[in-house]
Amino acid sequence: MGISQRFAYVLLFLSCWSAIEAEYVKYKDPKRPLNVRLDDLLSRMTLHEKMAQMAQIERKNATADVLEKYSIGSVLSEGGSTPAPQASAKAWVDMINEMQKAALSSRLGIPIIYGIDAVHGHNTVYNATIFPHNIGLGATRDPALVKKIGAATALEVRATGIPYTFAPCIAVCRDPRWGRCYESYSEDPTLVELMTEIIPGLQGDLPQNSLKGVPYVAGRTKVAACAKHYVGDGGTHLGINENNTITNFHGLLSVHMPPYYHAIIKGVSTVMVSYSSWNGKKMHANHYLLTDFLKNKLRFRGFIISDYQGIDRITTPPGVNYTYSLQDAVLAGIDMVDNDPYDYPQFFESFIELVDKKVIPISRIDDAVRRILRVKFSMGLFENPFGDYSLADEIGKQEHREIAREAVRKSLVLLKNGKTQGEPLLPLPKKAMKILVAGTHADNLGYQCGGWTIQWQGLSGNNLTKGTTLLEAVKQTVDPSTEVVYSENPDDNFLFSNEFSYAIVAVGEQPYAETMGDSRNLTIPEPGPSIINGVCSHVKCAVVLISGRPVVIEPYVEKMDALVAAWLPGTEGRGMTDVLFGDYGFMGKLPRTWFKSVDQLPMNVGDAHYDPLYPFGFGLTTEPVKANN
Repeated sequence: MGISQRFAYVLLFLSCWSAIEAEYVKYKDPKRPLNVRLDDLLSRMTLHEKMAQMAQIERKNATADVLEKYSIGSVLSEGGSTPAPQASAKAWVDMINEMQKAALSSRLGIPIIYGIDAVHGHNTVYNATIFPHNIGLGATRDPALVKKIGAATALEVRATGIPYTFAPCIAVCRDPRWGRCYESYSEDPTLVELMTEIIPGLQGDLPQNSLKGVPYVAGRTKVAACAKHYVGDGGTHLGINENNTITNFHGLLSVHMPPYYHAIIKGVSTVMVSYSSWNGKKMHANHYLLTDFLKNKLRFRGFIISDYQGIDRITTPPGVNYTYSLQDAVLAGIDMVDNDPYDYPQFFESFIELVDKKVIPISRIDDAVRRILRVKFSMGLFENPFGDYSLADEIGKQEHREIAREAVRKSLVLLKNGKTQGEPLLPLPKKAMKILVAGTHADNLGYQCGGWTIQWQGLSGNNLTKGTTLLEAVKQTVDPSTEVVYSENPDDNFLFSNEFSYAIVAVGEQPYAETMGDSRNLTIPEPGPSIINGVCSHVKCAVVLISGRPVVIEPYVEKMDALVAAWLPGTEGRGMTDVLFGDYGFMGKLPRTWFKSVDQLPMNVGDAHYDPLYPFGFGLTTEPVKANN
């Protein structure tokens, strides 16, 4: 071998060795301690790369070019944002995997964390199991069941390649006029605390001797959770969404803060800030509550994320001075900014300006990025960034639907049973000559599921996703010899010309979300009251009220033979008929006070002026009927 040839081999060996040396970096080694990985990666990052980790953009904007060029840290689906109508699990995973490939092609190869509002099941996805909204889960008083719901939801979310959900909402709703009251488990902070058991369902149980406040996700079938909306969102003046919560520090700590103590102890990965204010100070700009209290006092080690366009709303009108809003939010302690997910160039321009002027120190940026990366490392995103196609069958899985059905039957609250004591109407006999099913909500899956279902504001009709309406459930439950007649809004002639053994009347609220659900009067929309009056004047009737909160019912209760609060039960209508017909007994208890009139509001258990129609914790019970004919 000649000298030149030997020299060439030496060069080749050295270049290979250099390549091996270059390939080994501490942050990519899962065997290294977490803090070693964090320190190594942070030391390699440019200012731009750090800022990019703090940005969350909408999936429509998350092209391969944008993700690779900007090294964006997070992507989300806003309410109802999907790859295609009725997109399959494969279509979701395809989309997210393409995004991850682009993110991994950036200089440091940091994966994105993709988030979605899976707030009562994987509710944006076609054919997913839709569980009862939180107000119904509060009525179950069953934390173990809620944990199972969290685990089932995590599997369905992971089946679409998504590792992060903006849930649970642990608001303590103190006024049902608030349009998000159905997202709250209860008016009682102690009950909301119990329901934080959904967090280990979503994320997995913390290992023994785990440090409190440190985020934890157990593996590829679990997702990072998000406790929201910090803090006081359920206590705004007059129940107006995004309004001002007027209370002293003791009131904030005793009513609205307790669920966060439990969420942090259970290892929740992220906390989302509320649009609302506390005594006039916007939460998105509240340094004391975000940094001094949440991060330093409670020792929360995950990351704080803004709500959708939340920092824009620091100013009045919103968005009038974006740079100022960004400054206030980041200095207050917000780590990830879901500001305007479509205007990410403005985020970078304003951020660079603020750093150049030494308004935002590098230490604040490093704290934010360390927290974001801590969550990404803790959930195994660096080792397993891609979605798993093998989980596709988890979507709408029968086992999950059975859990949802159990939740429905445990959530129903029986408020009245019989006009005369000792003569209950429920449980209904399965065998009868002819029965009537009536009402706007009897055969409308969209109404049954409520807001945050397929679309942000929810939908009407039966073709939005797969599920069982109350009418379908009745037909599947009664004896084959029983004639079931359906009329949404029967007139007097129809009622006179038929002899019905009894009627089931389902009425309630139409779907809504957030501000669109704010209500000053809390009345049942027409023709609901007219249907109640018409049917219940002619036939023994069981009224099933499908609503996201207590509504005005006192004027109609006397005419009803039975009244059931079904909340927003979701896709599994058989859970309603399970108790209506006595296969199971009623056991749900009111998670919030049922008022007589809106003039009493706000009125919560323990108040001096407490005079409810039905008190907090009320709920009649029935025994299951072994042979119901």
